[in-house]
Amino acid sequence: MRTYNDLVALGDNESLRKDFIISAIADHKATPEYKIAKDAEMYIKTLNPTIMEYKKLLYTITGEAVPDNFSANHKCASSFFKRFVTQENQYLLGNGASFGEEGTKERLGGEDFDLQLQKAGRAALVGGLSFGFANLDHIEVFKYTEFKPLWDEEDGSLKAGIRYWQVDDTKPLRATLYELDGYTEYIKRKDEELTILKEKRPYQQIVAKSEVDGTEILEGKNYPTFPIIPLWGNPEHQSELVTIRSQIDAYDLIKSGFANDLDDASMIYWTISNAGGMDDVDLAQFLERMKVVKAAVVGDDASGNAKAEAHTLDVPYQSREAYLTRLEADMYKDAMALDTTQIAAGQVTATQIEAAYEPLNEKVDMFEYCVLEFVYGILDVLGIDDTVSFVRSKMANKAEEINALLAGAEYLSQEYITEKLLTILGDIDKIEEVLNQIADDSMSRMSGGNDEENLQESEENLQEEDINNEVG
Repeated sequence: MRTYNDLVALGDNESLRKDFIISAIADHKATPEYKIAKDAEMYIKTLNPTIMEYKKLLYTITGEAVPDNFSANHKCASSFFKRFVTQENQYLLGNGASFGEEGTKERLGGEDFDLQLQKAGRAALVGGLSFGFANLDHIEVFKYTEFKPLWDEEDGSLKAGIRYWQVDDTKPLRATLYELDGYTEYIKRKDEELTILKEKRPYQQIVAKSEVDGTEILEGKNYPTFPIIPLWGNPEHQSELVTIRSQIDAYDLIKSGFANDLDDASMIYWTISNAGGMDDVDLAQFLERMKVVKAAVVGDDASGNAKAEAHTLDVPYQSREAYLTRLEADMYKDAMALDTTQIAAGQVTATQIEAAYEPLNEKVDMFEYCVLEFVYGILDVLGIDDTVSFVRSKMANKAEEINALLAGAEYLSQEYITEKLLTILGDIDKIEEVLNQIADDSMSRMSGGNDEENLQESEENLQEEDINNEVG
């Protein structure tokens, strides 16, 4: 395992640094974590590699295994992993991040920051780890399968890294070495050595553009810390696939086998009695006639009792369906996911909904700790002092929650009721607008009340003045 300290030990020897980059990429691809992350990317695409690589075999009398090219070989891959990852990621990050200061999100890229954060969260859950590059006014996300982290042996922090990509083996390999004092871009073309494509540059650059000189870097500086922040998918630092992979494979294998049996059993086979004189050619002609004209003449024999009977197979399915149902329920439990079918039908109370969400809440709590650490790391790199929070996307019995809120309205402030009511209705973005409107309406009513009092007071003064004049 190559580390940041190994890179530092090379000094400025560019030849050794190039060899280090190639070796580090090769080592990264050979790690168990990388292989699991690559498999997880297949599962998230509903391309279960266990199913896709599965081959049906037949065994001869001598025990030799040969490919079965005659029976059905359906490959039914399920989407459980995609469902679980999407549910966990969007449950926490679907409504975006909320910051304490008004201009913080704009400094991070505005709405694009929420999109990149969801992308980073999904990549972390799939691969176990992803990375966010704080690039001045936005963030860029790197998956674990495209970024080799270089950890510091002394404090365990991320001090450097190599991002690499290649369309296929016949195309050039591109690599970017990110360090504390800038980044360098490399390229390796087919049958050539790794060469520098662009010399090391600082992360923050002030450039000038002109038609004569083109683009010129006038000034550059770096961040106080390394600008690439790791985001773990869970405290165990592993892909979410690890927990349920064996169960997904079992489910897909049973489902595929069931489909194969149904396909094979759907064919009609014939038994012909009292026709011992028919050879293989006669049998083939018989089947051909049945397919074409739906009728055939059975060969005569001495007894004259030749006949043909059609047969089908009934495949037992009860035990398989029961086991598939059991596997599905176990996967939801082990993944701590929410099975919406349990609360989608009928009138479900808010208490039942809360109980159904509890396992998912507990799991997302752990994921949220990782996301908070990631976001605060981004803010620290950019020198932003702020707080961040998330509003979870939860199914709810809105009518019951609204009634409970209104029942206690006399004990709560108008601002609190308005904020909670709009949160339940999903209009979080309108909270400030509605509160301002309420404040304006309140000021108008107060102002209108004062005008009436002033008018009444003026009328009383005029009446008193008229009485005094009459007395005088």
